[in-house]
This record gives sequence, C-alpha cells and structure tokens, in this order.
Amino acid sequence: MIAIRSLAGVGWDQLAAGFNQGFRDYLVPVAMTPAALESMQRRRGYAAACSFGAYDGDRMIGLILTCLDGDRAYNSGTGVAPEYRGGGVARRLLDAVIAAVPARTYLLEVIEANQRAAAVYRAAGFAETRRFDCWTYGGDGDATAPQIAAPDLDALVAAGDIEPSWQNSAASIRRAPEPYLALGDEHGAAVVFPDSADLALLAVPRAARRRGRGARLLAAAAARCTRPLRILNVDDRAPHLAAFLRAVGAAPLLRQIEMIREVR
Repeated sequence: MIAIRSLAGVGWDQLAAGFNQGFRDYLVPVAMTPAALESMQRRRGYAAACSFGAYDGDRMIGLILTCLDGDRAYNSGTGVAPEYRGGGVARRLLDAVIAAVPARTYLLEVIEANQRAAAVYRAAGFAETRRFDCWTYGGDGDATAPQIAAPDLDALVAAGDIEPSWQNSAASIRRAPEPYLALGDEHGAAVVFPDSADLALLAVPRAARRRGRGARLLAAAAARCTRPLRILNVDDRAPHLAAFLRAVGAAPLLRQIEMIREVR
C-alpha cells in the first residue's frame, strides 16, 4: 500500500533519488545531483513541512516539493515513478500539500504537452493564468558588459514588460545560494547564474530600447556560462520578447502553462 508522508527531515540525497525517479522519462531529461536540487529548491523557497512523498515500503516513488513566499505557495516539482502512474498517487500527494500549505494561493507550472498532468491539476481546481515560452541561447562567446556590484533587483523587475515567473522573481534571486551576476548599467541589465546558465532577468528601459542593448546584454550573459543559457518562462502575452529572442538566434525549447488555485 502506498503511504503519503511529510518530507520534513528527509535529506537531499533521498530527495534527489526520488526526484530523479519521478522525472526519469520527463519530456526534458532531468538528472539532479543532491547539491543541484538543494540549490534549485532553496532559490525557490523550499518548505519541507508542506512537501510530501509517496512511499511503497521504504522506497520513495513520488513526491511534491513545495515552496513558500509570504501568503503564496509554489509547486516546485511533482514526480511519480512511471510504473506507479495512473493510480491516483499524484492526486493524493497534491491533496496532502494543499491541506498543509499555510498560504492563500498555490501556483504551479506544467509543460503544455503534458496533458495528463494538466488534467490532474484542472480536476484539483487549478485554473490557467498564463503561458510561458522557454528558450536556449548559445551566444557568440566574445561579448562583454560591466558587472553591477549592488544591483537593485526590484528596479530591474520594474523595468521589464512582464511579471517574472516564481523562480525568476527578485525574491527567488535573493534566496539563491548559487552566486549570480548582474551585468549592464542604468540603460539595461541582465541577471545570470553562471553555474546553472539560468538567465533570470533581462530588462532594458523603454527609452533605451532598439539600440542593440538587449542583444549585447544577452550575449554577455551567455559568455559568462560554460553551456547555453536557459531562458525559462517568458510570458507569451509579450510577443515582442519572442520576436527579439528569435532575432538574436535563441532556440525555442518548450511551452509551459502556469496554473493557480485558491487554498484559503
């Protein structure tokens, strides 16, 4: 019999093993080390007390990792081992999390092509809020931009055209144990995590646009990484951003649906 238990006190080695089991046939291949999973989850605001695992005996066969920020909660990963899917494990995990989160709303993202997962969330009361495009970008390797010593992350977010997704918010960037770089100046800036090649923010004030600054900043961010940038969760309600990314040579990776439900 499958048991649902809190992940409070469960270490990152076991969490990574359970995470990799649940995502081993994912649409985008995922293989997380314990250190990489810890860094990602701490950046997002991991809360073990309202995260849950599904166990068959001593084996973790599914999990939901939950993050908190004020009165909002975020699903930072739902995975069930392939051989255990279709039996309601994901819904049991989701119900346990929703009953436990001390939050007003619960937010998640699901890959657009993963219609089975999207159906589970809709059946649990989640409604679509927006859709995201995800991209990769290699750059030319030679671009440079000055580093900003003490970036005003809130001002950078305000200079953009979209509300950042959870993991790209100013609060998430500040929480990250992984070091980030802010490149640019008062005419535009990029925030990048060199170790993971995540581009968290790219913002150019309206008055400074159409002068190539965005392209130079993007290339400078890519030059600080050893692998192509991941540009995750670009709101598709800003089509000019997609046009810009295509124009500079970024490649589309996948699309995601952001969903939310009221909890309290």
